[in-house]
Amino acid sequence: MTHRILLRAGHVLSMDPAVGDLPQGDVLIEDGRIAAVDREISADAEVLDMTGRIVIPGFVDTHRHTWEASIRNVAPDATLDDYFVDILDTFAPLYTPEDVYAANLAGSLECLNAGITTLVDWSHINNTPEHPDAAIRALTETGIRAQYAYGSANTSLADYWFESKIAIPGDDVRRVRTEYFASDGGLLTLALATRGPGFCVNDVVTSEWALARELDIPITVHVAMGRLAGRFGMVKQLHDLELLGPDTTYVHCCYFSEEEWRLVADSGGTVSIAPQVETQMGHGWPPVMKAIEHGLRPSLSIDVVTTVPGDMFTQIRAAFAAERARVNAASWQADVPVPDTMLTARQMLEIATRNGAHVAGLEDRTGSLTPGKRADVVAIDATALNVAPVHDAAAAVALSADVSNVETVIVDGVVRKRDGRLMADVARARRLVEESRDRLLAAKGARA
Repeated sequence: MTHRILLRAGHVLSMDPAVGDLPQGDVLIEDGRIAAVDREISADAEVLDMTGRIVIPGFVDTHRHTWEASIRNVAPDATLDDYFVDILDTFAPLYTPEDVYAANLAGSLECLNAGITTLVDWSHINNTPEHPDAAIRALTETGIRAQYAYGSANTSLADYWFESKIAIPGDDVRRVRTEYFASDGGLLTLALATRGPGFCVNDVVTSEWALARELDIPITVHVAMGRLAGRFGMVKQLHDLELLGPDTTYVHCCYFSEEEWRLVADSGGTVSIAPQVETQMGHGWPPVMKAIEHGLRPSLSIDVVTTVPGDMFTQIRAAFAAERARVNAASWQADVPVPDTMLTARQMLEIATRNGAHVAGLEDRTGSLTPGKRADVVAIDATALNVAPVHDAAAAVALSADVSNVETVIVDGVVRKRDGRLMADVARARRLVEESRDRLLAAKGARA
């Protein structure tokens, strides 16, 4: 029997140029798929009244270390250098599979609560084969759309992040591929979270890239951030190893040379930017316009809740403010008008939705309210005092709304948040992640 949901009379921002915006429009969902978007639709369906709501595609977070939800805000003032020591060399080795499960459960529910319907879970916490199992189980239970990016273990900073000779265990990645991801058409898909040149010796780099391509899964790698990795010329090294390709997402990209920007663009690679982390922790200026100038479609990501908030509204504003501040300062210094290419609020909303789906390799199924795509939909309460009155709906979402205004969240046609409340056992998730926090702090104290 066909299951239909009709979102009625909302201000629809489809983010699809062919569909456009509807100041008052309906969205019909059938069996998890967007069936129609129009000014008025009649259908035998469960009706959700969207009057006074702005209806958008779900946000896409293209890079988050979800396992760190248990240690939220433990490093509020950290630099990137501090992070490697305080998190990867202190907390990560202590993580059990139970900690990973608790963090991924709470972290992905946090995403859904904030209107993030698609997540790239950059999971470099695979200290044992039970760790990825726990992470995937939590993602499955919450019902979020996710790309699980299988990363390395983190039991020793020296072993895994300084000219590492230890490759991600291919046999376990193959096991995970077979056991959980035999099909690429499900709500969860698989990627490989690699460390890349500078962090690993060349033999490890080439073996990890070969593993991903053997399994036909995308690759995601941190590059060109901070004082250390900014000097590695990682993309140039990958080019020299003949490893560049359209299957790779480059995270941060703050210190690319012009040659490296061209190499990424020419190879069909994609870019994920984490603006709040980059400006706050010293990775470098978020290169949003730089990516656009090279013909790329940058996306946004949260990165680490150890140090920054876990919502997309923060990232939109951090990127918007940082990029415009940079351009304004340069224009003032040169005594010239600001260029016509200054970022707009509308662009930021597109970057957080449609571009994110593109970077995650999922634009054929999410990222816009396009008939035929899967129904990943968010409704923002535009009657709230921090949003009303609405003059420009895209600006209202990008520059005024916050998590408290996320009223309805639908993933793959299933309502995951209704009337401002998650349809999940939030109390259990909070209890588990608090127990994980206590366990990790006790283990840290015992180790000191």
